[in-house]
Amino acid sequence: MEEKVLSNRKHGGLALVIIILLTIFSVAMFPTVGIANENGKLSSALTAVLMILDVLLFIACTLSFAGLKVLKPQEALVLTLFGKYVGTLKGEGFYFVNPFCIGFNPAASTKLKQSGDVNASVEAAAHIKLDTNSVATVDKRISLKIMTLNNNRQKVNDCLGNPVEIGIAVMWRVVDTAKAVFNVDNFKEYLSLQSDSALRNIVRLYPYDVAPNVDTTGDGVFDEGSLRGSSEVVANRIRDEIQSKVEIAGLQIIEARITYLAYATEIAAVMLQRQQASAIIDARKMIVDGAVGMVEMALERLESNSTITLDEERKAQMVSNLLVVLCGNKDAQPIVNSGSIY
Repeated sequence: MEEKVLSNRKHGGLALVIIILLTIFSVAMFPTVGIANENGKLSSALTAVLMILDVLLFIACTLSFAGLKVLKPQEALVLTLFGKYVGTLKGEGFYFVNPFCIGFNPAASTKLKQSGDVNASVEAAAHIKLDTNSVATVDKRISLKIMTLNNNRQKVNDCLGNPVEIGIAVMWRVVDTAKAVFNVDNFKEYLSLQSDSALRNIVRLYPYDVAPNVDTTGDGVFDEGSLRGSSEVVANRIRDEIQSKVEIAGLQIIEARITYLAYATEIAAVMLQRQQASAIIDARKMIVDGAVGMVEMALERLESNSTITLDEERKAQMVSNLLVVLCGNKDAQPIVNSGSIY
């Protein structure tokens, strides 16, 4: 299905004036014909014919009001005539089309958690209202603006089997209205389902944190990709995955961003302890490296300045004391030794 843009139908203002004038004319002609018949200026047969024509003109004018369409900027309306696709009105303007053309948008009443689609304060009430009212009350116009879809958080296993909770925000817009309404049953629900599927397909390729012997790109080479450290790369892959699936629906994915990422609640405490242990070990390594360097520097300064001469046993004692002071996690308590270590 290819989109046909009706760009030569912006005659709504002129059509409205003509319809109003014809309506006034038909209303004024009805009593005029009756008076002319009473005065004998018109025969009964001619009067009946004029009356019928006048009624038909009034009905035609009344029906013609249905052909007036108003669109705001970044809006479109897909028109069908007795089930056949006629074309699409795009852009702001006052249009006049065949009064029997109706707007077609199967996703008009679908409400997703996205910007510009629902009012959160009246979402539930609006949903009930749409279910109870007729289809004619639903706005069939399609927004061409950039929308932001916030899907629910999902629990997905990463490549190591650890359950993680992740949520994404997808920026998208409709670029082909004909494909959007005719190629899929409901393009909003279709986008939501494809976003969930793409998220699962990509997340299962990455570990939460950098892990050894993991190939996230599929090139056979181990790399350091992870959900937490390579969020930009992961988001781009999710966007490309969604775009490949929604191309048939005439949608364009502008951007995909990870909005929430955490371990699942059942393993969050254990993983936190693991991260804390790793941080403590790294900190201790840095402290020990620094302490050894300071001890070496102290011994070299003492020997170079000939401040004091220490034998091997005294050096060992000094090294032990300095390492205890520098590597301990509590403040050292000084002890004055007035005797000898021997």
